Amino acid sequence: MEKIVILDGHAVNPGDLSWDPIRQLGLLTVYDRTAPDVFYERAKDAGILITNKVPFTRERIDLLPRLRYIGVLATGYNIIDTDYARQKGITVTNIPAYSTDGVAQMVFAHLLAIINRVEHYTQQNRELRWTRNTDFCYWDTPITELAGKTIGIIGLGHIGMKVAHIAQAFGMQVNAYTSKEAALLPDGIQKVPLEKLLADSHIVTLHCPLTDDTHELINRHTLAQMHPQAILINTGRGPLVNEADVAEALATGQLAAYGTDVLGQEPPSADNPLLRQPRAFITPHIAWAASETRQRLINITADNLRAFLEHHPQNVVNS
Repeated sequence: MEKIVILDGHAVNPGDLSWDPIRQLGLLTVYDRTAPDVFYERAKDAGILITNKVPFTRERIDLLPRLRYIGVLATGYNIIDTDYARQKGITVTNIPAYSTDGVAQMVFAHLLAIINRVEHYTQQNRELRWTRNTDFCYWDTPITELAGKTIGIIGLGHIGMKVAHIAQAFGMQVNAYTSKEAALLPDGIQKVPLEKLLADSHIVTLHCPLTDDTHELINRHTLAQMHPQAILINTGRGPLVNEADVAEALATGQLAAYGTDVLGQEPPSADNPLLRQPRAFITPHIAWAASETRQRLINITADNLRAFLEHHPQNVVNS
């Protein structure tokens, strides 16, 4: 049977799920994490390697003459030298669109956390704040409705489109900065230039891929174009924003809040300026972490591998 090695499976499956869909396809070995000094020893005999964040450079690929397939346990595959893998006859696959529901849900988890501050009031009332109150209710943060607000979505792929539909259910107006033709967009989604989206949107949410053109798309210049006291949400990639510029905009009140599930460096360094901002709402890259989402990831990984073994590969990123 084919030898299959998962190099860093812990983040996907810390023990609550089953690797059986992949185990059925070969002799499977799963490592929680793989440090550079043990990479070769673990990978050298496998024809099939599966990775989440362990990189495959040209030099590493050259060490592995038996390697014929790399499965990426994620949508992004920038950790792989895909061109060189293709030259060596190695198929590389990824997992597209597995986390659409989970990431869209996280967008609104952040947004509602910012505008309703449930955690803030829950903590206050654990400390008996409400019991000391004169009136039947109190609030000490601004509370607003989403209905009637304008949300600007940058990038209208699977996740961006899901966010748009949820926003419409809340009664929001939806603007989108997208390469899609305006005539092909669903009713209620207006295609606009980036400058208009930034100026008109009460909430801006990032769903574009990370490319040379979108690297630090949100920076001092684009923040200055945004609607006063806008909320910025990032569940895409950390480097879509200049974090120092966002921290400064929060400190000056130019930006009302920043909700993010991703940072430019993960785990972040202790001196990341966003960690010191009380209006930065930061979750540790968990939009994909629902058990249903991770099980879907494992199932699609198995489907990709099965298709490769049956000589009709799917989700190939280096064809």
